Amino acid sequence: MKWEGNRESDNVEDGRDSGGGGGFRLGGGGIGLGSVAIALVAGWIFGINPLTILGLMSGGGGGGTVQQAPAHKPPTDDKMAKFVSVVLADTEDVWREKFRAAGGTYREPKLHLFRGATQTACGQGQSAMGPFYCPADEKVYIDLGFYETMRTRLGAPGDFAQAYVIAHEVGHHVQKLMGVTDKTDNMRRRMSETQYNAVSVRVELQADCFAGVWAHDAQAARQVLEQGDVEEALNAATQIGDDTLQRKARGTIQPETFTHGTSAQRVAWFKKGLQSGRVNDCDTLQSREL
Repeated sequence: MKWEGNRESDNVEDGRDSGGGGGFRLGGGGIGLGSVAIALVAGWIFGINPLTILGLMSGGGGGGTVQQAPAHKPPTDDKMAKFVSVVLADTEDVWREKFRAAGGTYREPKLHLFRGATQTACGQGQSAMGPFYCPADEKVYIDLGFYETMRTRLGAPGDFAQAYVIAHEVGHHVQKLMGVTDKTDNMRRRMSETQYNAVSVRVELQADCFAGVWAHDAQAARQVLEQGDVEEALNAATQIGDDTLQRKARGTIQPETFTHGTSAQRVAWFKKGLQSGRVNDCDTLQSREL
């Protein structure tokens, strides 16, 4: 991916030298460390986002106030922090233009770097959760150590695969601005867990499609792609499909527990956004293809 020398975002916060601290709280009630541990273990075994298990869907809401440790700009010689800053800036450029063309205004999210654990407006985030978006404070959270996990444990190396991860989480922010998050949160209150899992899959696949839309427009405007980049992203989408994660973990799959979509679905919807660059093509909530 051609990224060095490109514009960096002003919306990156570096909280890696701050302790996470505090307890995990949701809706005024506390969730004990045992619950957190169960969520993290179940997430790895079953391929389910621990945020979902804890009722904090990466695309869903949180609540309450949070006191986050002060953050600062990443050091200028931190290459990986510079990389995510450039990718975030590129998503800003793409979505600002998309919203402008539709007669709206794009409100840029923050990207918060942390290590180990961090307080968010959705509760305490943990590195083991992987990257996530908190709609309550409109921030994307990532422990950069996740990229090593992608390379060594998930079999998804490459800088464009890493960029896809950020673009997917920014896709959840776009969903909030479009009203998708509120709509699906309201649906959740009227559904069983299995029914809402199916909605969650559609939400996650739309974020994959939005990541493809970003890649399409970034390539058209700035020619950021190099040979093999698209394959990196498609491989990453494949490796983090619910069926692939579950099969690797225990040899069988449970479709009713899927929350993010199969490998084939994640690849297909990323490719749809990549090929067309049209936001309207990403309406997974209404799609009859699912």
